[in-house]
Amino acid sequence: MSNLHGLVLEPMTNNLVNYGVTNNGIAVIELSSNSAGAPLVEGEVGPNTYTHGMMCDIDQAIIKARFNDDVTVIVLTGNGDKFFSAGASIQMLNSVTPGFKYNFCLHANETLSRFEQTSKLVICAMNGHAVGGGLEIAMAADIRIARKNSGKVGLPEINLGVLAGTGGTARLTRLIGKAKALEIMVTGELMSFEDALGYNLINHLWEGSADEFRVNVLDWASQFTLPNKAVKAVGNIKRSCQTGPEIPFEYHLALERELQSALFSSSDAKEGIAAYVEKRVPNFTGQ
Repeated sequence: MSNLHGLVLEPMTNNLVNYGVTNNGIAVIELSSNSAGAPLVEGEVGPNTYTHGMMCDIDQAIIKARFNDDVTVIVLTGNGDKFFSAGASIQMLNSVTPGFKYNFCLHANETLSRFEQTSKLVICAMNGHAVGGGLEIAMAADIRIARKNSGKVGLPEINLGVLAGTGGTARLTRLIGKAKALEIMVTGELMSFEDALGYNLINHLWEGSADEFRVNVLDWASQFTLPNKAVKAVGNIKRSCQTGPEIPFEYHLALERELQSALFSSSDAKEGIAAYVEKRVPNFTGQ
């Protein structure tokens, strides 16, 4: 088992998200807050509830990762070993105007869409419970990996008389299908990570302590860094999978052709094909 690849986390502006980059190009975004959505103090571990301030910090971290040419993969996780995120701060929602709540949801929609729109692979390391808005954040990632026996997932907003308004109804329906998504949301029931795996809501379920889990996720994510993977190809595959299902099939095929054409002119495609012919491991450069 490796170390954390030289990772050093530093707080974003509002001290609600920690950000750092490993020495092999993995950007880590760690949610970090108490139950009120305020910054953690020394010795605290978070349920990592989010406020508008945390969404601003997430936004800032995504943009930092997107514009850093050395970053090829983004890992999203939570502080501590109990929660990835317990969702939006109820204290905050109880204290703001309806107009603020609307714009809070709008900004959160825009922020989470950045995960899907960036060309870099986004992996969510679900180190604990991901409920309500916490699951909404996780569903914006490309791949979800959960720690076994560490938590549950669900969208229980029905119990508050509202719905999952930060992309929850839209993403859950697309990920697991209308019938089961509707049932989950109208009952407000939570499901185990094991059940979520069965519905393909998460991709992998791993054993281990919280520390082991974090190391294992970073090790696994390393396969998508240079020189191991052609990162332009990863980005174009992501774009086809994200955009294609929302357009007519023949348009999806046209998009796929254009993305492939762009890759054929890349140095990495030449390297990959040459390495295959020469029976050697390719050395991708991202060009």
